[in-house]
Amino acid sequence: MGMTIIEKILKNHSDQEIVKPGEIIDIVIDVRAARDFGGPNVVKNLINNGLEIDDVSKTFFTFDCYPTTSDPKYATSQQFCRVFARENGIKVYDVNSGIGTHLVIEEGLAIPGSTVISTDSHANILGAIGAFGQGMGDRDIASAWANGKTWFKIPKSVKLFLNGKRPDNIYAKDIVLNLLNKFGANTLLGYSVELYGEEVEKLTLDERITISSMATEMGAIIILIPPSDEIIAFSEKRSGKKIERISADVDAEYADEFLIDLSSFKPMVSRPGHPDDSVDIAEVHNTKIDSGFIGSCTNGRIDDMRAAAKILKGKKVAPGVVLKIVPSTDKVWKQCLDEGIIDIFKKAGALIGNAGCAGCAAGQIGQNGPGEVTISTGNRNFPGKQGKGEVFLGSPAEVAASVIAGYITTPDKIPENPTIFKPTGKVEKAIVSQTEKISAKPEVIEGKVWIIEKDDIDTDMIFHNRYLTITDIKEMGQYTFDNLEGWKDFSSKAESGDIVITAKNFGAGSSRQQAVDCFKALGVQAIIAESFGAIYERNAINAAFPILSYDNIDELGLKQRNMIKIDFKNGTMTNLENNRFVEINKFSKVQMEIYQKDGLLK
Repeated sequence: MGMTIIEKILKNHSDQEIVKPGEIIDIVIDVRAARDFGGPNVVKNLINNGLEIDDVSKTFFTFDCYPTTSDPKYATSQQFCRVFARENGIKVYDVNSGIGTHLVIEEGLAIPGSTVISTDSHANILGAIGAFGQGMGDRDIASAWANGKTWFKIPKSVKLFLNGKRPDNIYAKDIVLNLLNKFGANTLLGYSVELYGEEVEKLTLDERITISSMATEMGAIIILIPPSDEIIAFSEKRSGKKIERISADVDAEYADEFLIDLSSFKPMVSRPGHPDDSVDIAEVHNTKIDSGFIGSCTNGRIDDMRAAAKILKGKKVAPGVVLKIVPSTDKVWKQCLDEGIIDIFKKAGALIGNAGCAGCAAGQIGQNGPGEVTISTGNRNFPGKQGKGEVFLGSPAEVAASVIAGYITTPDKIPENPTIFKPTGKVEKAIVSQTEKISAKPEVIEGKVWIIEKDDIDTDMIFHNRYLTITDIKEMGQYTFDNLEGWKDFSSKAESGDIVITAKNFGAGSSRQQAVDCFKALGVQAIIAESFGAIYERNAINAAFPILSYDNIDELGLKQRNMIKIDFKNGTMTNLENNRFVEINKFSKVQMEIYQKDGLLK
């Protein structure tokens, strides 16, 4: 039986001759990166467990979340990592470098067929060059730094064929937003996606990065785009290595195949709240905006800058509207300078920042305030992710056109005169309280349930990024769910020993470990969900925090605050109020081993 692309890559980095979906194997990691977000915890894990670096030539820090170093807490974190790097001979791509996942491609550290992990949940951006990339939590990264490898479960693969001619007004961002409209946030959850088609082969590296970077928002493990001759040549030049092309076997097995008409794609935007709530831009045309943002790992490349500059040249940002632009890397920034693009942006009235992640990181360029409406080229618009206002997602061309018009529009519909700004305002409040105590870890537990019937609860809803500087687990519980509507008072109501039951794709989004540890701080014993975000699942398992998934639990007749019993080993859940029970997915061998030794690094 043949193998898919991801199966071949993972097989090539293991001691296996053949691998199959569902198998858990150890894989060697070629590039092991930690950012300024997550990096300090990686270091603390290494120090606290007496671990050494396996291979410093494959180990890197990338300071891309907080390139301005404008907050003393972030500066402290960065300096802590710098000192560790100096003492251990680790290369640091510092605050003047740009986004880590882009740098590993630009610098030739990652090549087609290689493996990359980072504390960046968009490390699957490496699918743009046909490489395996994954965002992981700080325990995973620490383990890989010390051992050179980590465990991974081989995912099932699906094929997406984009047939037909690509319309002239469709940008790469439109392509991925059309796919999000079709598949949503969890249809492809846990799958490796291979993207094919005649127009796909023509995609530039920058366009491939845009599409692959939003695999996370689709719930996919990765979107792998087979590298073209141009991509191979680029990677060979940057790395100095001869690259052997990796392709799926003709008899490879796929869980599903989808044939999609590219010629029917429309210019799209995602409405505030969910990246997958993407609609034809005509549905939100004329929506008044306060600001625009161009950048992020999704749309900060030179192609994106050129597309925006083409529209902004000779024009001005509408009165009362703010445009913020952040190139993805310093090389892109300098290229913008050399080509006169920076001059165009400045004359149009834009604010231009240092290369980096920008708007996706709290306190950085691209954040907005209460009542502010932003159109952004970012990849996420979860509530609170890019500030306290509302965020629409679109392409760089759409953002540029919209900031000129003062409302959401397309490049072909820019008005002669911009609309007049009319301010609005909203007020948010934060609810904080705290409990403590971490529960014991028996193989059978009992506790009262909290039933949260919501799909796609992301990590910003669980533990918001404004608290990411907290590293003491005891302080985390008070902030649990304080960004989830209807559950902002959860920490004040939760009791030690409680169990949370929720729906699909719990823990979507970022790779933050705090979204797991906050439950431990509250004494929550376990989370039962229909499915989990891939990174969240790893973080919970590695932290020895019980999570289990189910197919259907309707027969239990559960009501809020019922007492239930969970058997991790045998995979059963019982409603002790009526003695009904169902089978759920039991702990895997790896999960049980990590759970019993109280964590991956113990």
